[in-house]
Amino acid sequence: MSAGGGKMRHAVIVAGPTASGKSALAMGLAARLGATVINADSMQVYRELRIVTARPSEADEAAVPHRLYGVRAAAEAGNAAWWRAAALAEMEACSGLPILCGGTGLYLSALVRGIADIPEPETWARAEARGLVDEIGVAALHARLMEADPVTAAGLRSTDGQRVARAWEVWRSTGRGLRNWQSDATPPSDWRFSVVLLDPPRDGLREAIAHRFNAMLEAGALDEVRDLLALRLDPGLPLMRALGVPELAAYLRDEIDLAAAVARANLATGQFIKRQATWFRGQKLADVSRVHTIHARIAGLAQFSEREWGGLLNFIQHDG
Repeated sequence: MSAGGGKMRHAVIVAGPTASGKSALAMGLAARLGATVINADSMQVYRELRIVTARPSEADEAAVPHRLYGVRAAAEAGNAAWWRAAALAEMEACSGLPILCGGTGLYLSALVRGIADIPEPETWARAEARGLVDEIGVAALHARLMEADPVTAAGLRSTDGQRVARAWEVWRSTGRGLRNWQSDATPPSDWRFSVVLLDPPRDGLREAIAHRFNAMLEAGALDEVRDLLALRLDPGLPLMRALGVPELAAYLRDEIDLAAAVARANLATGQFIKRQATWFRGQKLADVSRVHTIHARIAGLAQFSEREWGGLLNFIQHDG
């Protein structure tokens, strides 16, 4: 029961690493269940890069209802708090089952666990954090954070400059650690979640990455990135760091050749997928509801037998 005494509503999360086939699976479920697919990918919320971010095609969006895809301009940085509020609003508006589809673990965690109301860090604290990253390096700042706020630091990689700097500025500005703030988060009381997790073998994903990036180039990825660069946006904006964008931008600036750009983009994507898979394998969403894990890449829905569809649908409908 919800906090207000009403019946809890049910939503499905289709999660997993990049190129694992989440979108295809979510569309197949939506078609069978009369559901709506809601984007949970931090890059697919932006409208400028449909091809590079592997956003669903116009035909896909016409086949089943899709929400929160291409709804934000690249110049307007999104974040977990904005996405969570938008996703909950779309879930409430659904007449049927909402299916949240994406690989952004931070967004999904914010949805199911809630998000803390962390005060905006003081300007001086933010400047100090960025200055220390430049002056002493991320690893050294992480070491300082480990002394000041060991609980938060223990959950951060010593190479992740953005998150280490964020944790430092919050601690310096508020006198309270980021993880401590996050413990105040409250999950939505009227929703329960079932998680369908795609966890395919790494070798298959590496092949899929290379194939998909070549397909993106053939579909016009270079033109998309060229148009994005023409907007002369702040290079720190999220979409400017999307997988493939820095590498293709370097090629368009004649800094590297196309073969090197493709190789670097595939390497960066492979490293990103490894981090995603590690996060999801930790089952950080498992305490919210049951998890149905599929150890395969969904290259096409035809690979699913009726028995497999039946098992998956039974899992979802049993939870609902």
